[in-house]
Amino acid sequence: MAERTLADELYEAERRLQAAMLAGDVGELDRLLDERLIFTGPPDGECRPRAKQPDLDNHRSRRQVMTGLVQEDLTVVVAGTTGVTCFLGLLEGTFAGEPFSSRLRYTRTWVHTDEYGWRVLAAHAGPA
Repeated sequence: MAERTLADELYEAERRLQAAMLAGDVGELDRLLDERLIFTGPPDGECRPRAKQPDLDNHRSRRQVMTGLVQEDLTVVVAGTTGVTCFLGLLEGTFAGEPFSSRLRYTRTWVHTDEYGWRVLAAHAGPA
């Protein structure tokens, strides 16, 4: 059996992140999101430092509920202990009771440590 590479592990971490978003799995999201997470994206394009806890709170409270996530494309790049995933797909659900359906491109920057494995440090989302 071939040895798993960091790129293989990053691909799997992205899959776990998508599954956790869809399931509202706050425990798994907590493991996959770095405490320093910065998010830039909808609805206003603002750069939001310290975005981890608000994101977890949205899932925990069910303010954000994902009902569909269809990946169309995924690119994975690793350079040392830094990785980037570029996701293209359709996301559906509700936010604050309002339904949404958007085709989005997410670019995520990941960091790898022995303690945590891969974790998202920064993410940018925009319409595709």
